[in-house]
Order: sequence, then structure tokens, then C-alpha cells
Amino acid sequence: MPREHQTPPWPNRGIYAVTPEGWSGAALAGAVATAVEQGVKAVQYRDKSPDTARRRNDAEALLAICRPRRVPLIINDDVDLALAVGADGVHLGRNDETLAAARARLGNAAIIGVSCYNEAGRALAAARDGADYVAFGSFFPSVTKPGAVRATTELLAAVRWRIEAPIVAIGGITADNAPPLLECGVDLLAIVDAIFGAPDIAHAVRRLTGLVS
Repeated sequence: MPREHQTPPWPNRGIYAVTPEGWSGAALAGAVATAVEQGVKAVQYRDKSPDTARRRNDAEALLAICRPRRVPLIINDDVDLALAVGADGVHLGRNDETLAAARARLGNAAIIGVSCYNEAGRALAAARDGADYVAFGSFFPSVTKPGAVRATTELLAAVRWRIEAPIVAIGGITADNAPPLLECGVDLLAIVDAIFGAPDIAHAVRRLTGLVS
């Protein structure tokens, strides 16, 4: 789908809501709408399902929620899906397309973020090559990725002054354990379970956004 809109700017600070695996249809759209209404600054659609038709439908539904509010919708791992629905960008992991290849396909206006795990060198290279943000984690035990490598606040302190791109922290983050990450210079908190696993999504988002406002 041609990019017929102006991509919203990537936020310099805020809550980055990442959708949970297995959510779809009205349940997913309703939860994301609530999160956006309560102030999340960006949304990442993350779904590894082989059902490409369902994934496209869900991505289009989320785009219809995010776009009027100028909230960037980022597609996890899938440049093809990002292109198909005209999403605002893509998030790349270690085994995905390279940053250069994704940029060539999506264009200069697209937002491209890169997972850097616990690797300072990977983040420095991504920032140098034009990533719009770099993401470190997991910082805490995570329901989403229980086996993920662990990053530390010491890593954040070591790289913060060397990276101009916004830094995203992810992995088991809650309103209770987030403050030390923010104190180390994290710009955005990427959150799955503390939003979508909460009994009251609106309350959870308000509490989290209060930390970064």
C-alpha cells in the first residue's frame, strides 16, 4: 500500500504498548483503543501466527485506531505486512531483515526500531545506521519471553551518552520496577503484560504514563 499519509514522529518519551500473542479481532482492537485513549505514545503489533489474512485484518484495525490520534503503529518483524497495510514502521530483531534492507523497502519516512538485547555494540551500530530507536531487554523476568537474555541498568548507563536515538526498555516492566530504568536514561518503556494482562487496562496505562509525563 503506498504511503499516503505523513508518518507521525517517533516519541521522545512515553509508553510503547506491545500487543500480546494470541489476541485478535474485537478483543485486540478494544484493548488497544483503550490504551491509546489513555495516552500510550506508540503501539507495536506483535503476532507470529502463520494466518496472514488474520494478521493483516488485525493490523488494519489497529491502524484505524492509531492513525487518527497520530500514534505510530509499528509492525514486529514483518516488513511485508508493514508495507501491505501502510503501517508507520517496523521493529527488527536479530533474525529479521537488515536495517538497510528494511529502509530501502519502506522508505526514509518509515520508523525502524532495532532489538539490541544486552549488546551495546549492536545498539551503537543500529543508531549509526539510522535506526529511529534502539531497544534493550529483557530487564526483568518476562511472561512474553521467559527465556530472553537479561540486560542491566549498568548497560544503560554505559551507552546512554553514546546514543542520540531514543532508547526503549522492554521485558517484564511494571509501574513498580520501571523507575530505575528511567533514572538511567531510558526514553520509552515497551510494555506487554502490565498493560494487556491488567484487570483494568485504562487504570494500568494511566499509572504507567504518570511515570514518564
